[in-house]
Formats: sequence, C-alpha cells, structure tokens
Amino acid sequence: MSLANYGVLKCRALDRKIDPQSDPSPHYQVLVSDQENKHRIAVNVKSQLSPSELLYLVDENFQHEVINQLTALDWGFHKLENQPGGMALDFIRSNLFRPEEMKPLPPDVPGPDNDLKELIDLYIQRAIQSEDAILYVFGEPWGPEPRTPDKYFGFRPGSGIHDVHMNQGSIGRFQRDNGVYQDGALLIHFPSRNQWIGIFLAFQSQCFHTDDRTGDALKEPCETPPEEAVRILAALVNPMGHDPGRESVVLMNVSPEQVDLRGWSLADKNKRKYLLNGMLEAGGLVTLSLSGADVQLSNKGGIITLLNSDGIKVHGVSYTKKQARKQGWMIVF
Repeated sequence: MSLANYGVLKCRALDRKIDPQSDPSPHYQVLVSDQENKHRIAVNVKSQLSPSELLYLVDENFQHEVINQLTALDWGFHKLENQPGGMALDFIRSNLFRPEEMKPLPPDVPGPDNDLKELIDLYIQRAIQSEDAILYVFGEPWGPEPRTPDKYFGFRPGSGIHDVHMNQGSIGRFQRDNGVYQDGALLIHFPSRNQWIGIFLAFQSQCFHTDDRTGDALKEPCETPPEEAVRILAALVNPMGHDPGRESVVLMNVSPEQVDLRGWSLADKNKRKYLLNGMLEAGGLVTLSLSGADVQLSNKGGIITLLNSDGIKVHGVSYTKKQARKQGWMIVF
C-alpha cells in the first residue's frame, strides 16, 4: 500500500524530549520550525517486533548527489514522487550506504552515551545549539490538527513527521507500509563548516532485498543474501572531451572463484541498464566502456548499481558533483 504522502521537511531544531523507557513504542521527539509553523519529529528508537533493537548508521561526512537538490528547497514540507532520479530516498536503490554498516543499538541503557536515544540526542543538541544548522527530515507527515495542540510541546495546530526509518522489506502487519523510494532519514547540514550528517534507522525484522514495484521482502535473497564477489572499483564519469562513448566503469572480482557475468547489469540513478557478459577471473578486473545509449554517468552526481542475473543488487556506489568535477580523472570507490 506504501506511504500516502511521503516527503521531506526542511526545518530548524528548537527543542527535544525523550519518551520514557516504560513506553511500549518509545520515540525521540524533536520540536522544529519551518520558519512559519512548528512541527514535531517522532523518531522510533525501539521496534515493536523482535528483536527490539533498531539498526542504525550515523555518517558524519555524508556525501551523496541528493544534497545538491536539497539545498535548493524552500523551507517547509515537500511531497516527493516515489521514483528514481529525484530526492526520494531508498536505502537499497539510492546507494546511500552499505547495509552491513548498520549496527543494532538498544533504545535505553543505564549509563552515559551507550544507547540510541543518547546517540540521536548528541546530534540534535548540536543542531539546536548551532545558529545555522538545517534539518531535512524524510518520512510521512501528519496533521495539521487545528483543534489539537501537540501533546509534547503544546503548539497548535498539531503536526509533524513520523516513519523516519526504512519503509520497505517489512513483514506482518507492517507490510502494508512497504514501498520503494520512500525511506525515512534525518539529514543535518551545518553550512558554516560544510558538513552533512546522515542518520539512518531500520528494524532488524526488515529485509534489504525487496521487490522493485511493491517494496516487499524477497524471500530467497532475504534468507540467503548474495555475496559481493564482484564490486565496482572505479568509474570515469567525466572523461576528456565529449562524454558519450568515453565513460567507463571498472569491476573487480574479489572472490577466489571465476564469476559468470552473463545476465548481470549496471544501472544508473534513473535505472537505465547496461547488460554484461563473459567471465571474470578470480582477482580479475574488467573495464566496461559505456556507449551513452543506456547507462549515463551525470557530472552532477549519481549512483552506479551492480545487479546479478536475478536482478538482485550485489554492490552499489554513489558519487557527488564535486567528485566528478575533474575531467579525465577516475573516481575510486
């Protein structure tokens, strides 16, 4: 069924409150302003399904082509289309990070700096205390509720953003919210020091291999994830001269066995595909010359995804406009 009004809110952090440990579904609550109205951001810190610990990843040097689009936004909420090539996030298809980099963390543990609430609080407190910090909150909005003041911060009308986590690959009663290009996240931009921080959350019950149409978990690869035997090593995004026909991608077989690439493909940020063929020897490299008729590597930033013969993601990378600015230089991932 997917989320009905997925989008991103550009705002500033004002205050925060933390749900008590006794709450069956505790959240980290953030009061924000979009320059005209106040909103509340509700961030899950505990799963209702076992295991209860959420998976998290904090990238203190987040770089991705989407940030160039975000900075151009006006303040407030922006509904996003659930499709590639835009600002909608997808933990699997946007190559924001490698899923294995996510680690579980309990919501609330006695002692300082050792649980998810305190981890999120560290970065939100920095944003509150900073004069120029900007939050970009991806998720599902609620409200406005003209007759209902916010139950945490008291502002009226009540409104906010929730589902600030991965929104695909879920099972059971949460499967109804599955969809592609609708994942929640919290990005914090500190312009004065040119820093972006990405905070990404997922439930351990979710799967990182999902159907390209529904976002539902794919049974076989979820039970036995494919090995990253072949990886994207480098790419020539901005070649000397006219780009079409001169761009290339380098693959490496990091396994001890030969890999049959028949039926495999490369995909760009708009999901155009380049079909592969042949065998790649153990430890071998292959340079794929792109014609420009299918996969195209934008000099403004983009992603490159490697898919196996079943269409399952094996490896993926992203690059920014800054990385692509040097003509004739390979980008090494």
